[in-house]
Amino acid sequence: MKKQAEARIPTRAGNFTLIAYADRADERMPHLAVVAEGFDPSRPTPVRIHSECLTGDVFGSRRCDCGEQLDAALHLIAEQGGVLIYLRQEGRGIGLINKLKAYNLQDQGLNTAEANTHLGFDVDARQYECAVFILQDLGIRQVELITNNPDKVDALRRSPIEVVGRIPLVIPPHDENRRYLMTKQELMGHLLGL
Repeated sequence: MKKQAEARIPTRAGNFTLIAYADRADERMPHLAVVAEGFDPSRPTPVRIHSECLTGDVFGSRRCDCGEQLDAALHLIAEQGGVLIYLRQEGRGIGLINKLKAYNLQDQGLNTAEANTHLGFDVDARQYECAVFILQDLGIRQVELITNNPDKVDALRRSPIEVVGRIPLVIPPHDENRRYLMTKQELMGHLLGL
């Protein structure tokens, strides 16, 4: 994997440089680094590792908190000169089609973890090696990780990247995602304080 292209993108949250990483220049779904103005890799960098969630990030689905987390993280990163790594691993690594099948199972009473395992997948099949590669390519040695997920913290701690702190990113629950968030907290160990 290597840096394939980059461009400046002004957004509602602030001005960023968007960098695409992939094995090939014709890759249609590259991983992305969203780098804020004022980014300085010589100091601990606020970093959000965000896995793609088309339903939440693009369509504003209220089944999850992903889109709201993405928006809040971009604002925080713009303010603090940080980086967002956008990994193309939809549905905790099971892909969009299987995620939609999992949604149907959830509508029949299974929780998000049970739905994934019912379909033959791990509860969370995401990998973070690509994020570590991108962070290293950007010259980042120390991060303040913006996450509620202890698995992300552990994944980075097993890498050359030093985690010097964790910044919580808790989105208040609403009726449509309360059960989902409770499952994340109770079964997956997410630090949500619900």
